[in-house]
Amino acid sequence: MSALTCGFIGLGLIGGSIAKALRHHLPDTRLVAYDTNTASLELAKKEQIIDQICPAIDDSFRDCDYLFLCAPVSHNAENLLTLKSVLSPDTILTDVGSVKTGIHRQIEELQLQTQFIGGHPMAGSERFGYQNAKASLLENAYYILTPSDEVPKEKVDNYRTLVETIGAIPLVLSYGEHDYVTAAISHLPHVIAASLVNVVKSSDSEEGIMKMIAAGGFKDITRIASSSPDMWQQICLTNADNISKLLRTYIQYLNVIVDYIDNHQKDMLYQFFDTARNYRESFISSPNGPIKAEYVFTVDIADKPGSIAAIASLLAMHDVSIKNIGINHNRELAEGALRIEFYSQDTLARAEEIMTEHGYKIHTR
Repeated sequence: MSALTCGFIGLGLIGGSIAKALRHHLPDTRLVAYDTNTASLELAKKEQIIDQICPAIDDSFRDCDYLFLCAPVSHNAENLLTLKSVLSPDTILTDVGSVKTGIHRQIEELQLQTQFIGGHPMAGSERFGYQNAKASLLENAYYILTPSDEVPKEKVDNYRTLVETIGAIPLVLSYGEHDYVTAAISHLPHVIAASLVNVVKSSDSEEGIMKMIAAGGFKDITRIASSSPDMWQQICLTNADNISKLLRTYIQYLNVIVDYIDNHQKDMLYQFFDTARNYRESFISSPNGPIKAEYVFTVDIADKPGSIAAIASLLAMHDVSIKNIGINHNRELAEGALRIEFYSQDTLARAEEIMTEHGYKIHTR
């Protein structure tokens, strides 16, 4: 692949990670960027990730082969309007948003369909900003492409190759299919998780007994309810039709289960849980979905002073960083008294190896 010029409108976590991946895998790429956060741009320039800081959306972006729209979605319309006057017809425009219908419609209104390929790198972190960006964030992550119908096939193929080159896994979908799929496997679960938490909150006693024992299975299935309310408010508003349709389907399922339970239909209840279990176990074991993976195991420890400190010290001696650690009080759905969370799959595997070698009993989910 010949040397490219790539531009970034917005250089936060995702834009910064793409830029770092390009710099790592294609070191001759020329990278230019604009962001309202000048500190991020200055840091990226200091780290030699970008070659040029752009003071505005201007002619600096004219020669880009690819231009990544990584600013908040609410700024896309304004940014696209500004870009249209400086954009080369050879530039491929792309974005990183998790909902695609809105931007595709904006592209159609501006008659930029021949050069737009929507993008959704299915990777993220609870951290944000360029300072937390890393090239490895995209490694082996699905990167969905939603090309406009008018984009030449050759340009779509070239973009697929670029995505593969930076370590991600390209998957081409129509924008409508993308929004329906992500509504089902990302957006709906977030709505449901938040609903479950609110049900428990409204049903709990004044003493907060439910909250006190809400660990184990309940905490696991509602983990994603801790996500940004601002982000999920916007996702629900921009992908409303798909989320609403799937929520209605889910409500129908719940009504059926209520009927099974009320009428003690034991065979139907068994089939319901068995079908779900079998289908879930057929999933590919991968952290690359839209719901952020947790890298966790639990471990049996003796109930005596210094037990937790001994484990923390052991891992520290081997340069293994712990993200979170705590006693697992509710072990209804999980074995092991101590729950330890790590930052990556590699760190998790290394910690498991070390602790097993030192005689600890590890439990993975």
